[in-house]
Amino acid sequence: MTGGVTVRFDEPSDGSYAADVPDSVRSVQTWYPQIYLACHEDHKRARRTRSGISDRDSSILAHLDQRDPMTAASLARHVGIGRPAMSATIKRLVSRGLVTREPDATDARRRHLRLTPAGIRALGESSVLETSRVRRMLRCLTPAERKRALDGLSLLARAARESMVRRS
Repeated sequence: MTGGVTVRFDEPSDGSYAADVPDSVRSVQTWYPQIYLACHEDHKRARRTRSGISDRDSSILAHLDQRDPMTAASLARHVGIGRPAMSATIKRLVSRGLVTREPDATDARRRHLRLTPAGIRALGESSVLETSRVRRMLRCLTPAERKRALDGLSLLARAARESMVRRS
C-alpha cells in the first residue's frame, strides 16, 4: 500500500499506461525519479571533493560495490568509455586505495573490481545524492519502514548489477 493505492507486482498493467508494462516496472519508473529529485545535489561546476576525486571518478565508483565484483570491461561498456581510458581510471583509483583489482579464479586475464572502505567514503563525499537530503528523507520513515526501504533498495541494486553483468 502506497499513498492509499495498493500496488500489485504480480499482475500485468491495466492498460492505462501501456498494456505491456507491468505495475512493477511502472512503479520503479515513477518512484526512482521522485527519490532522485528529492535528494539530488544541485549541479555545480566541475569540482573535486575532499578526497580529491573528479566527477568522472565518482561516476565510476558509483557503479562498483564492496562485495559484488565487476570487471573493467563490463564497466567500460556500461559507462560508454573505451577500455584504455577505463584502464587508466582504474589504475589511478587503485593507486589511491579507492578500488581493489583482484584476479579471476578461472581466467587470469580478467580482474574483478571492488570498492574499498576508502572508496565508499570518497563516493559518499561525491555522491549526486546530497547526504543531508537523504538523511532528511530517511528521517520521515519509522525505523521499521527505513529497514524495509533499504532492504528493497539493496535488492534492486543487486538486480541492477546482475543485469549489467548479463548484458556484457
